[in-house]
Amino acid sequence: MSIIKKLASQTAVYGLSSIFGRFLNYLLVPLVTYHFSAMEYGVVSEFYAYAGFFSVFLLLGFETGYFRFRDKHNTSKDTAYSTALIFVVLVNLGFFFGILAINSRLSPALHYAEHPEYVLYFTIILTLDAIASIPFARLRAENKALRFAGIKIFEILITVILSLFFILYWPKLASVYPQLWLSKLYHPEIGIGYVFLANLTASICKFMLLSPQLLSIRWGFDRVLFAKMWRYSLPMVFIGFTGIINEMLDRVLLKHLLPYDTHTNMQMLGIYSACYKLSILMTLFIQAFRYAAEPFFFAYADKTDAKPVYAKVLKFFVIFCMFIFLLVTLYIDFFKYFLGKDFRVGLNVVPILLLANLFLGIYVNLALWYKLTDKTGLGAVVSLAGAILTVLLNIAWIPKYGYVGSAWATLLCYAGMTVLSYLLGRRYYPVNYDVVRVLIYIGLGVDLYLGQQLILQKLNIAPWLPASGLMAVYALTVFLFEKPARTK
Repeated sequence: MSIIKKLASQTAVYGLSSIFGRFLNYLLVPLVTYHFSAMEYGVVSEFYAYAGFFSVFLLLGFETGYFRFRDKHNTSKDTAYSTALIFVVLVNLGFFFGILAINSRLSPALHYAEHPEYVLYFTIILTLDAIASIPFARLRAENKALRFAGIKIFEILITVILSLFFILYWPKLASVYPQLWLSKLYHPEIGIGYVFLANLTASICKFMLLSPQLLSIRWGFDRVLFAKMWRYSLPMVFIGFTGIINEMLDRVLLKHLLPYDTHTNMQMLGIYSACYKLSILMTLFIQAFRYAAEPFFFAYADKTDAKPVYAKVLKFFVIFCMFIFLLVTLYIDFFKYFLGKDFRVGLNVVPILLLANLFLGIYVNLALWYKLTDKTGLGAVVSLAGAILTVLLNIAWIPKYGYVGSAWATLLCYAGMTVLSYLLGRRYYPVNYDVVRVLIYIGLGVDLYLGQQLILQKLNIAPWLPASGLMAVYALTVFLFEKPARTK
């Protein structure tokens, strides 16, 4: 349990920074959805969907490759780090200058001929963020969670402050004091583009804060090590790409497959994307866990009790994820106010997306089998299966069921990947997971959510009353189930 507590403490540090930082960023959702239309928010959602795909290719799996080889075969940590960093920098510089050269043709092709700056902003953001991923990986590997967290929080603070300035303060300043030099710099036709400018400025500030990790190393490029890292990391690109398909493709396809006109399709995309944000608490926890768990899994793999520890990690992970599921779904009448009124028609997808993210988190736990056994090729097969399922279900269900079909496709995709990964893990790296108890916690959480829906249909009471009682039932059940394990 001491090892799990250590992992939990690391997750807490990453989690507090992510939760605090993302909570600040989360406040941008009501800011944007109350001040821009669903169609304009759809523009933001579309660009971030594209950004997810490009981020995989711009990093090429070398973040995980660095973790794998920084301590392997007595390789110099600085050599592994600088080899990965130099390669990622060269790839991203090529990407930036390539987009810069074709932007005059690319922007019209994306139907943004009037705003080519959107593409340029995102190109710079993607380039800086991809390069910054390697220094961030080094901070994680060296257990410098506080510095990692501090930089992440600062980035989010800059984003939030500038967004408030661009969207709220600057337009009012320009209208009240039009003769000020600052007022003359404001251009209302940029509109939603100011959201992109806030993110761009934050990315630049983050990059500057990482300069010690970028400069204070012994530079070197080991060709032999690079070949090993390339062979290991290349399947991770495929895994990452298919993962982005599972996570982002629905928001790309909704624009094209919904059976309405372009304006309405973009509205539906904006509604779905905004409601997706209500699953942010689950996403935050998974991200924080991932930051802490990935280096932990690699570092602890040679211990004699590694597999029992991994099994306990998964169980407690599911316990906490179901707590988040219940917190959001039972108190949805509170969380809905984070969205503008026009966006709340899509709240029915929130429980589906929360469960989808739960299975994604379980898959993150189970995926250690192919990372620790260097069978990343088989891991790519699992991701490919999920991507194929995502594509087929979205194509089949979006025209019939709209964004609700996309939500169900996401859930079935991650659930299917979880089952397939578990079965392959049983063969190549068997861990005795407590499957029965994990399923009990998931089933209990879903039953409590459905129970609240039934209570609210039968009784005219405030939703928070049954919500609080059902949360107490879940907490008591966990306590009774886990108490014997703690007292042994």
